[in-house]
Amino acid sequence: MAFPEFFERAPVIRMRDGLARLLGASPDGVIDYRYGDAVRLAGHSCPTVAGAWLCARAGLRALYATRTPERGGVAVSLPEAEDEGVAGVIGQVLTLVTGAAGTGGFKGLGGQHARNNLLRYGDAAAAAVRLRRLDTGATVEVVFDPSPVPARPEQRMLVAQVIQGQADEARRRQFGEVWQERVRRLLVEHADDPAVVRVRQVTPGHAAATGTDARAAG
Repeated sequence: MAFPEFFERAPVIRMRDGLARLLGASPDGVIDYRYGDAVRLAGHSCPTVAGAWLCARAGLRALYATRTPERGGVAVSLPEAEDEGVAGVIGQVLTLVTGAAGTGGFKGLGGQHARNNLLRYGDAAAAAVRLRRLDTGATVEVVFDPSPVPARPEQRMLVAQVIQGQADEARRRQFGEVWQERVRRLLVEHADDPAVVRVRQVTPGHAAATGTDARAAG
């Protein structure tokens, strides 16, 4: 599968997975996840997939600072139901990166490395994507707002032609290029833009996020 060249310039998320190390999949448990991995999972690249990617990155960096985040060491929750809007797609990308899974996730080995029941939808306490470290309880919420990076003006016309079956191959190709241009800008030019990705600390037990915004780091 050939990807647009900017996929390689999108932020890489490095994780440490103790289960991968234990079972010999990686000698040190360190795994680099790339945006292309999320696209392979979702089957497409769009602002939602890019936003979930940036939320995972920003939230993990806020929780672990300069340390390598522990895959399987974070619980994830979303305020929406799984079948509401794009929540399910966001959750799948977050599962890929963090290891947090729903009831069908890995149940552990000898009482360790369980991944099931770490992903929750419809969390009334969460105002946005919420990540919580299992070891310290530190919790953050990440808000993704793509509106500062609008689609190009011609996208509306192109998508209408594609949906109505009026676009020839050249128009379809143009639509794909225009669509991915916005994704590129989000991932490459605005990955650290606090107007697009905002991280806020959450006081344990509080429904609302409190404290100052923390800028997503590189």
